[in-house]
Amino acid sequence: MLSAGERPQPPMTTNASMMNSAAATTTTPLNAATMYPDHPKESTQHIWVVTGPAGCGKSTVGRGLGNELHYPFLEGDDFHPPSNKQKMSNGVPLTDADRWDWLIALREAATTALSPSQANNFHPPAGVVVACSALKQKYRDVMRIATYNSPSVQIHFIYLKLDENVLLQRVTQRQAHYMKSGMVQSQLRDLEEPKGEWDALTIDANAPPTQVQSQVLQLVKEKLAEYKRS
Repeated sequence: MLSAGERPQPPMTTNASMMNSAAATTTTPLNAATMYPDHPKESTQHIWVVTGPAGCGKSTVGRGLGNELHYPFLEGDDFHPPSNKQKMSNGVPLTDADRWDWLIALREAATTALSPSQANNFHPPAGVVVACSALKQKYRDVMRIATYNSPSVQIHFIYLKLDENVLLQRVTQRQAHYMKSGMVQSQLRDLEEPKGEWDALTIDANAPPTQVQSQVLQLVKEKLAEYKRS
């Protein structure tokens, strides 16, 4: 576990394809100040990753947070390749190997959203919100690589913690989604709660969705205020 204020180190893994992909992406400068000298160097951009197993409400909370802060929102499910979706729809849990390229693609999309481009009229947003299960610490470490070449970018994880019976009920009620209720148990077996991780906030998401959204928004605003004071 990381101690307070400690910079995360790149994840260690024996998966060669992940290491090659991660190395390739980290050689490209990701922050706007490096790419465009006129971009204010003192500005801080934020990546807010809303995490948790299927049914925790990360998409709803993430989309609402993006709307409130006027940040772009990235739905992690959209970045899964068809093979991953097929496996999950058939009740087959994803392996670490299945998730590496997905996590890297999502990370690259987040950093791209924060970079000046024609899409944002070369005025990138102050932040981006990402919905991503990020069940294990090493998955979160893959996302943390986004900050390594970008001192002005800060990443934060918002873990939505729910009871198993509530998760099962919510997933069962969802219509036309590839993630079925039987997958909740496998995700809970993989789940490593972000205890002691300095950049993670844990939210009790058993409350009604509107209450959870309000609580998340308040905590995010408080965290952003800390950067304005520093």
